[in-house]
Amino acid sequence: MPQGKVTSLDVARLAGVSQSAVSRVFTPGASVSKKMADKVRDAAAQLGYRPNVLARSLITGKSRIIGLVVAYLDNPFYSDAVEKLSAALQKRGYHLLVFLAGNSDADVNQVLEDLMDYQVDGIITASINLSGELTRRCAQEGIPVVLFNRSINGSGLSAVTSQNRLGGAEVAEFLLAGGHRRIAHISGWQGSSTGVDRLRGFRETLAAAGRSLHALDDGMYRRDTASDVARRMMEAADPPDAIFVGNDHMALAVMDTLRFDLGLRVPEDVSIVGYDDVAMASWSSYRLTTVRQSVSAMIHATVDTILGEIEAGDQPGVLTEIEGPLIVRASARIPEGWANEGV
Repeated sequence: MPQGKVTSLDVARLAGVSQSAVSRVFTPGASVSKKMADKVRDAAAQLGYRPNVLARSLITGKSRIIGLVVAYLDNPFYSDAVEKLSAALQKRGYHLLVFLAGNSDADVNQVLEDLMDYQVDGIITASINLSGELTRRCAQEGIPVVLFNRSINGSGLSAVTSQNRLGGAEVAEFLLAGGHRRIAHISGWQGSSTGVDRLRGFRETLAAAGRSLHALDDGMYRRDTASDVARRMMEAADPPDAIFVGNDHMALAVMDTLRFDLGLRVPEDVSIVGYDDVAMASWSSYRLTTVRQSVSAMIHATVDTILGEIEAGDQPGVLTEIEGPLIVRASARIPEGWANEGV
């Protein structure tokens, strides 16, 4: 047994192979036979050897680390996405480094600076708006950036989102078919593409039917803000009979406020529809009708996009939109002919 730090040369000697063979065994994606891999890993286990990932990154110029910048994780949609993203990248031989950033440009700037210091191979952002200067900096450093669940027009960056405009339109069709007359919207933050696109599809479909929004306010993707907005809407002289809420994180808070604070019945007094289909939406205490964002499909597309850009170098940005069906449960009046898909 060698003394001191165990090296790949020690493993090679014990396994009876070359040092380059040891390197290939511990390099994700490298070509090596199962017999060779088993022999090397057995020797490494006996010696307590672990490859020096940082040293290898200096040689290859690749850290095999992807940085994720996310504004918040209290929305269960994002906590689920982070878990799935980490697992998907690990299967491809990469690891995820997560940074939380506030909403200010200064916070995002500092996080991006930190990520560059870690020599990440690529950056994924979720619920973050990047300035043109940050986009140029990343391009100059040769670091590809992919936007998750948000897009920025004119940025040249690839983005993966759901079909937000179509989703908003489908909610409008559903509420119109249910005979609602006073249809309101508590939107997602109107500084984000997701909030804007969902509102746009919703409003355009109402307009095509000769209807307009009964009430509209920005929920800012915050539970407390959405609850306050819902309270104001329902305490008005002519309250809505249906509310489309910009995501489930807000919609669940709105339902709690209406039922437990205002004593209203959902959907008898007011129908509620959300967007995302997080796990809690199907709970028996909510049974929320909502547009499903397929997290798995969005993660698959994001991983393929970021790794493709890492391997191919400078590429034009591509927008990938994932279809999301309306999942009909019990929080909204169900029109005749619409199947209740909630389980």
